[in-house]
Amino acid sequence: MNPALEPLINIVRNINTIEEAEEILSDTIEVNERIKNALDYAKKAHAGQKRKSGEPYIIHPILVAGITATISADETMVLAALLHDVVEDTPFTIDDIRSEFGEDVAYLVEGLTKIVEIRETELVPSTSDEKLVTSALSFRKMLICSIEDVRVLIIKLCDRLHNMLTLDALPKEKQHRIAEETLVVYAPIAHRLGIAAMKNKLEDLSFYYLFPKEYAKIDSFITSHSQDFQIKLNTFISKAKTLMVHNGFKADSFEIFGRVKHYYSIYLKMQRKGISIDEILDLLAVRILVEKPIDCYRSLGTLHLHFKPLIARFKDYVALPKENGYQTLHTTVFDDTSIIEAQIRTFEMHKTAEFGIAAHWKYKMDEETSINIQWLKNLQYQNESIEEFYELVKNDLYSEDISVFTPGGDQIALPRGATVLDFAYAVHTQVGECASAALVNKRAASLLTELKNGDLVRIITADHPIYHCTWIDAVKTSRAKSHMRTRCNQRKKEIDRMSAINILAATFNLLPPEVESWIEQNGLQDQIYRVARDLSFYKEVVNRFVESRKEKSLLPTIFQRPPKRIKQYNFENFVIYASENIGSVEFDYCCHPKRNDPIVAFRFGNKAVVHHKFCEKAYTWIRKHAPMLFVEWSESKLIRFRILVTLKDEKGALAKLLGFLAKIDTNVISIRLGEGSAQSNLCELVVESKEYDRNRLKLLLERRFKVIEMVNLTDAYKQLP
Repeated sequence: MNPALEPLINIVRNINTIEEAEEILSDTIEVNERIKNALDYAKKAHAGQKRKSGEPYIIHPILVAGITATISADETMVLAALLHDVVEDTPFTIDDIRSEFGEDVAYLVEGLTKIVEIRETELVPSTSDEKLVTSALSFRKMLICSIEDVRVLIIKLCDRLHNMLTLDALPKEKQHRIAEETLVVYAPIAHRLGIAAMKNKLEDLSFYYLFPKEYAKIDSFITSHSQDFQIKLNTFISKAKTLMVHNGFKADSFEIFGRVKHYYSIYLKMQRKGISIDEILDLLAVRILVEKPIDCYRSLGTLHLHFKPLIARFKDYVALPKENGYQTLHTTVFDDTSIIEAQIRTFEMHKTAEFGIAAHWKYKMDEETSINIQWLKNLQYQNESIEEFYELVKNDLYSEDISVFTPGGDQIALPRGATVLDFAYAVHTQVGECASAALVNKRAASLLTELKNGDLVRIITADHPIYHCTWIDAVKTSRAKSHMRTRCNQRKKEIDRMSAINILAATFNLLPPEVESWIEQNGLQDQIYRVARDLSFYKEVVNRFVESRKEKSLLPTIFQRPPKRIKQYNFENFVIYASENIGSVEFDYCCHPKRNDPIVAFRFGNKAVVHHKFCEKAYTWIRKHAPMLFVEWSESKLIRFRILVTLKDEKGALAKLLGFLAKIDTNVISIRLGEGSAQSNLCELVVESKEYDRNRLKLLLERRFKVIEMVNLTDAYKQLP
């Protein structure tokens, strides 16, 4: 935590009078005439209002303004922070603010007012996925309001930080909900804006309310070992300072300070590795601040020459900054019996690392600033449902970034686990749409190859768009998922329209042009695609055809032969509806549809051949107007789940997990092991089970294994567009 913010937070916790709050404000920024006017205006507006704690409400906006001033001494932001609740909670209007304080302040206050807290929303259990929808809704509002001016986000983060510092006054249920939303929405945004000081504090405060027992265990361990930790840090810092002076650094040209890592990051490491806190080796970290970028590398050399480094843990974010502007050298070294993580950066880099985009705030968004919020612009997916929107953005928010390069040397930031196809869409939408092959580090690679930090990627494009509709779940970034989903929905509608004509032609014993003529006569052009995906609509169209056939004066002689009655044919995995006898169902070898994938069926004699709806061979048959049948997956009594488990670091750990799943009659559909060296013991499985209760199945597994996440995929399949 930056020295400027940590003491302020400790003081803010205990402030309960207006006079103390005003003193904090005057300590963080010069209270000039405009700020004094805004302070008086806010006092007048909030006169008589109380917080849940019983304190005067005005204390809250004053302290939010103080926190805002600490992060960014921009006068307009401080004014907006003082006035941020005036329009929402008092009779004053945005026009009143505009006439009194100008357009810029009114604009920020209006943006903050639009981000309405979901206070009236019915509380949902923490085990329910509805909480994600609520968080996604809140997050979307924040993005919509802040895309034009990221200052809105920064002030909102300061507002949320003060709310979290005073959460004790609320009922436990509300504490839990606000803490969940803070962890899911606000902390990741602080991370993306590069405001590490804010992100760490929001995470730890949320952790305290969400997992009080786990927090208490970590706190007890850290507190009981605090003297030992401090001695180890002091010893290392003393050695490092001496070595740096001996290697040409002036004693007053650098600073070194140590810390124990923040609690939530410790908890995540325990969960990720499946270990207890006393098994974590690198609880201690030091920061070395130097004057110039070249000094970062000189310091690194000094450390590596005198302390044994763990080379696998070295990262260079000075030469390759993160997308949010973060620049630091990371290394981990041995010092006698201790393992110390060292972060080396310049004083200027430190300011950016702690306060991100707010550290160098400029009144106008210039090129340098816009780089930091490009991720924000990439998250504007207003055509998606709230649930889809959350799924699209949550990986982008949480994931650690990697840097990969174009053949021209341009750097592209992607979330860890991203594929070559993600890279293609990150370069340009057209590159992604036409990507046909790739070279990674000059070697041929699949478009689904997972990229590593520093990879050099070249995309080979076709002269026409290529549909990768079965790969939507395989790509990682929201940009790729959203573009692919949009295009594939269009493609699906096109396929369904042609399939509908082929199905009706086979049903009516007609030629496709004759069916199209009848569709046009009955005004069904815009809806006909539904025949291929909606059984009730298919039957409705057939009935309409039969009725219109009776009016012979309106129909040509081509409709002389009556259609046979549509029969239902039940097979092991499929239900077929056809006017001809169907004796069997089989797959072709060109595609391999999984249960609940979109499918089509062709009629060859008395046999139905099923293909994936996006199969290229099937598309060729559809365009040739091959006879088609209405097909659905038969109802499965199995529920599909995605499970993330941490395996023990021992021989046969995976075999034990698979054996246990077989024992509880659970089928394994797919397995994915590890996502990088830090997560090599993570196992992601997709399984099918007769157990419909997610919590009951999770409880069964948790008795033997460390379950990180379990998601019911069956509902997601039902929501396929």
